[in-house]
Amino acid sequence: MSLARYLPLLALIACTPLAVAARQSPPPTPLHAASSVFHGVTVNDPYRWLENAGDPAVETWIAAQNAYTEKVLGAMPDGQALTARVQQLAITSTTRSSPQLAGGTLFYLQETPPAPQPQLMAQTWPNGTPRVLVDLNAAGGNTAITAYWPSPSGRYLAYGTAEGGSELTTIHVLDVASGKTLADALPWAGGGTTPQGLAWDADEKGFTYVRLPPPPKGEEVVQFHAALVHHALGAPAAGDTVVFGKDFSKVAEYRLLPSPGAKQLAVLANVGDGGPAQVWLRSDGKWNRVLDDAANVRFADWVGERLVVASFEHAPRGKLLAVSVDGKVAPLVAERAGALQQVAPIADGFLVVRSWGPDWWTEQYDHAGKLVRRLPLPAHGIGIGAIAGEAGQAQALIPYAGWTLPGRWVEYDAASGKLSTVFEVKSAADYAKVEVSRIDATSKDGTRVPVTVLAMKGVTPDGARPTILYGYGGFDIPVAPHFIGAELAWLERGGVLAFANLRGGNEDGEAWHAQGQKLAKQHVFDDFHAAALALIARRWTDRAHLGALGGSNGGLLMGTQIVQHPGDYRAVVGMVGIYDMLRHEMVFANGAYNVPEYGSIADAAQFKATLAYSPLQNVTPHTAYPAVLLTTGVNDPRVAPWQSRKFAAALQAASTSGQPVLLLTRMHAGHGFGAPFSQRVGNTALMLTFFAHELGLP
Repeated sequence: MSLARYLPLLALIACTPLAVAARQSPPPTPLHAASSVFHGVTVNDPYRWLENAGDPAVETWIAAQNAYTEKVLGAMPDGQALTARVQQLAITSTTRSSPQLAGGTLFYLQETPPAPQPQLMAQTWPNGTPRVLVDLNAAGGNTAITAYWPSPSGRYLAYGTAEGGSELTTIHVLDVASGKTLADALPWAGGGTTPQGLAWDADEKGFTYVRLPPPPKGEEVVQFHAALVHHALGAPAAGDTVVFGKDFSKVAEYRLLPSPGAKQLAVLANVGDGGPAQVWLRSDGKWNRVLDDAANVRFADWVGERLVVASFEHAPRGKLLAVSVDGKVAPLVAERAGALQQVAPIADGFLVVRSWGPDWWTEQYDHAGKLVRRLPLPAHGIGIGAIAGEAGQAQALIPYAGWTLPGRWVEYDAASGKLSTVFEVKSAADYAKVEVSRIDATSKDGTRVPVTVLAMKGVTPDGARPTILYGYGGFDIPVAPHFIGAELAWLERGGVLAFANLRGGNEDGEAWHAQGQKLAKQHVFDDFHAAALALIARRWTDRAHLGALGGSNGGLLMGTQIVQHPGDYRAVVGMVGIYDMLRHEMVFANGAYNVPEYGSIADAAQFKATLAYSPLQNVTPHTAYPAVLLTTGVNDPRVAPWQSRKFAAALQAASTSGQPVLLLTRMHAGHGFGAPFSQRVGNTALMLTFFAHELGLP
């Protein structure tokens, strides 16, 4: 496999003399007068013209920036060797993900590197022969499977597809036994701003699914006002009717949870991202709200005829409630050690996944909510994926992986408590020589921030190790242990990787999340900086050899580190990041969905807090900024590509350090979901090449 085929700039690596690249200046960016007034404050915006992607001047500017980035990265001499090693490490054995059990059939996604996209598979559980149901690789890898939903008996399989990273989903239906794709094709089925969702009818003659309002002919879909509509198999999509959510919220998000056999349907309905969900139950065709925002519900699953709900009301680490089919709510499991992350049915009870910082574990409970046992999984260093189980079945599949442990599935037996491995990925190298340690950082307000450090055996703190620190810190999303895969190429050459568990995630529960939201968002940025200083204080690295990495909300994090602490990082990579927080809410669809997480600048206090950290507005002229690489995709539905354009232009104009500020725009990519294998591997190769050169990797 050659990545140069997909990313031409990799072919330039080591082909351009470094001295030549060092003399290159970024393309000039004109300033055009523009401004907005918020609560009496005028905010100038001279790069606003870069928001118009259809402007020929913007298209020319993007092309020039890509050419400049290719030239500078192409001059970095370690690129060829690192790229070759990343490619080698990425070619593991077949991987599996997203298992689901339905009617005695196991469905899952299977990827065989270097094939562009995963295949959708099925096998009779547990000993059936796997067979391919859906394979989109013949189309070249630009079409991805976004999600899938088996019918209760496993007779049918609905699945979503999206093009070019856009995430805008079209639903298709497959007859599992024959492998025939039915005529049903349902466009506008969520994706990007609002997640996909589908629940089959008990008789399998149709289903309810998430749909955005169909646009007038010739116009693009507007990604607001998602609702639940019903589709009858074989009927035209134009006849699908709204059954829930017509006037629920402009920024509605839905998670559909059918009970066993699809007898009942629960819906977790959110107003935007990052906030609590309302719980609705459908009974006899009528919808009843059984829990509102005050219950602070984050997830749920059916356990037999009860909906088990994770509520964080007066329970920062979470408690479990049981909701009967008639809507009555009763306590089931009180708050205890560890933050709730997942619940799944097994036998007559359920499994619960918990975390505390970077430590994850699983517990078994009986029908009454009494603890049976903690499962004998590794105590440290693993993250646990979505469990596949069915009520009444004594076995469940538990996927997990660790920093140095490739993905594997184990079958857990509820009666005996035994685990048996049923699938594991074979890596392309030996990860046994990687050592994992943990340090604690102390944030500005005294909060302890866990930091996991990875290095090869024998690589000890010497005060100057090239180190990459990763963080996210938002939207209730944890940074869990995961297989480092091709990033072993960094460790093999003496580098260090570090991962911080910042507030804004949910590793320590919902209070940990809330302390990084809205007016408290600065805590996230302080936590990451504290982690960086802790790595320096423990002599893992110094300011001349420290890099920072983050994407999306983590890209915002990178932007704040660049403008708030420019002297404390030698290099920063921000992927698909948000850098103009004011315009994000005002003019981009997903900005409205993000208000529950970031707050609204319509509020004067929130505007003041947001303006204080928004990276674009805090770029200071004549400042020595670190080396910066920003990446974006033109089809991104979650973060506008112009965010990276404006921030790159501002940094290029302001920086006096002489270090490069680079922007790479991918023309057939989005936020990263559904990216083909080559693009994912290419991202790793580019990131490591940039850091290797800027941080002085041996």
